[in-house]
Amino acid sequence: MRSRFLLIIGLLISCQTQPPFQYTGRKLEGVNLVAPPRRPDSLALAPVQAMGSEWVAIVPYGFCRKGEARFYFSENTKEQRKWQWWGETPEGVAGTVRMAQQQGLKTMLKPHVWMQGGSHLDLEFSTETEWQTFEHDYAQYVLHFARLADSLKVDLFCITTELDRFAVARPHFWKNLIKQIQQVYKGPLTYAANWDRYEQIPFWPDLDFIGVDAYFPLSGKQAPTISELSRGWKPHLKALQQTSSRFQKPVLFTEFGYRSCNYTAQRPWESETDCTPNPAAQANAYSALLETVWPQPWFAGGFAWKWFMNVEPRHREGDQYSPQNKPAQEVLAKGWQ
Repeated sequence: MRSRFLLIIGLLISCQTQPPFQYTGRKLEGVNLVAPPRRPDSLALAPVQAMGSEWVAIVPYGFCRKGEARFYFSENTKEQRKWQWWGETPEGVAGTVRMAQQQGLKTMLKPHVWMQGGSHLDLEFSTETEWQTFEHDYAQYVLHFARLADSLKVDLFCITTELDRFAVARPHFWKNLIKQIQQVYKGPLTYAANWDRYEQIPFWPDLDFIGVDAYFPLSGKQAPTISELSRGWKPHLKALQQTSSRFQKPVLFTEFGYRSCNYTAQRPWESETDCTPNPAAQANAYSALLETVWPQPWFAGGFAWKWFMNVEPRHREGDQYSPQNKPAQEVLAKGWQ
């Protein structure tokens, strides 16, 4: 009888949900930088600081081809150095970090895969040999930038971006890689999961922030109001809060953004579809996020996608995501100052 009673008590305890997580730190207010092709002017980040942003994310790229198991970055192939943009190389990453630090900005280093002929979101292989070949190359890439991050005293290291299928398929590789990263980088860690797969990531207990690239669908309307967009956040907020409570970790939006187009909140992750310009719709989406998500107690802040360092307008002409010189920039400035 006693053993049955203890079993029932144990089941009741195991069914209890974790209490809501309370993030007590200062919320991160940042932008994801677009790597410039050449070293920019020393004042290239002054507008970021003037807007009230305290953080920048710096994104070094490595490259692979769909169907091939090799991974390339500028430290394992000299050929890549001939054509890769300055801001994507280790030298450019270090230069950008130092430039940000000189202007009093905090930094997140956020490695990213560029897959030629396919999407990095669906990276996978059919044989163990292919997996191991890719994992060897990829670990060298991540660890190289983890060492660089530690040497430069980078404030936050994002171990990679949106390799969710890889993360779910090969959890032992990632857990071992995180241990290796922690041996060479002593700061906090996150991972940038895609908005529709973050609940599946198996290694959140090993990191400091639950990172989400937050392109959640909010409304199918051409130009939804702020209140309509805020209502669209409700189911997503519930799921995010549950994940935060489950792991007792804060949620960080490693990316958030909207195009300055009609239907901007319908499928925010799509960047190649037709765009009828609508800067007001973009500004409304930013306003709804700041009003609805930012105050959540489990929320640690986020990084807007995306911000160009180049002073030449031609480098950002036609870009739809950037809030620069649009009403969305004014929304961020008002919310962050």
